[in-house]
Amino acid sequence: MSMITSSGRLPAPAPALKLVGRWWLLLLLIVAVGLFTLERPQMIEAGNLATILRSASLTAIMVLGLNWVAAAGKIDVSFMQVAALANMTAASLLAGGAGWLPAGLAALAVGGLVGALNGVLVGTARLSPLITTIATGGICASAAAAIGRGTSIRIEDAGPIGELLSMTLGPVPLIAVGVALLYLAAWWCQEHLTFGRYVYATAQNEEAALEAGIPTGRLILILYVLSGLFAAAAGVILVASLSSGQPMIGASYFIDGLTAVLVGGMMIRLGQPNVIGTLTAVLLLAALVSGGALLGWPDYQREIIKGALLICGVALAVWMGRSRGQANGRG
Repeated sequence: MSMITSSGRLPAPAPALKLVGRWWLLLLLIVAVGLFTLERPQMIEAGNLATILRSASLTAIMVLGLNWVAAAGKIDVSFMQVAALANMTAASLLAGGAGWLPAGLAALAVGGLVGALNGVLVGTARLSPLITTIATGGICASAAAAIGRGTSIRIEDAGPIGELLSMTLGPVPLIAVGVALLYLAAWWCQEHLTFGRYVYATAQNEEAALEAGIPTGRLILILYVLSGLFAAAAGVILVASLSSGQPMIGASYFIDGLTAVLVGGMMIRLGQPNVIGTLTAVLLLAALVSGGALLGWPDYQREIIKGALLICGVALAVWMGRSRGQANGRG
């Protein structure tokens, strides 16, 4: 029996199938946690879940700005090196006797300045986002190494941020509650404010958005500044978490960050990075790391899985982008 309707089109998918298509990543997270739990029941013990949430919270903070840059059709591969530079900046000041407030503010200023530089080069000078952020990321990585002369910087006191990281609300780490509220606010901005509509309009057709009166250059500048600030904030938190500044800390977040944003873009707003999808993907990656460690998987196996997810995310993002472009051309 033919599945083609009299109008020559395929019938619309069933509501249940559409629901699965929109929320498949969340279902995958639930299945993954369930399978790991069957093999290792300690997967869902309170202590392990708290560790997963703390790890995911740091990554979620670092990539929130990247999520919006990608939603606007751009990319920022300097985010993890901005975090490393902010991490070393704060650690250096703390080791030199500065308090947490000036050290944290200085680190945030560094992140904001790098983000502003990226925004001007991409949004105003119209340089390639990929090449630009590779270059600025390289500069940040070199500067981070120079601050510590190639080595880490130890600090004696984790300060108020360290206390925050150790606090819980019942079994849930307080930082995870804060990140959940942060992402809820980000979702509201994405879905209900003009800001969110401008971001997705820029991704769809930047020239048309500019002709419609959207200040795309200024918007792109703001998005890159936000990316730099959130990455820097994560770098400062990592100083307290590790009790040190680590010049190479950014490398461990590169694949995780890009994978979270690109794979998360395949959930809810199919083909468009969005905060709920990104947060779900961050949790999935954290669960894979924890479950893999419990099962004794070596690091390279976990990295292979992350790399495969990243390839899938990139492939789907490119395919969806081409599909939207063809649809716009026919329109």
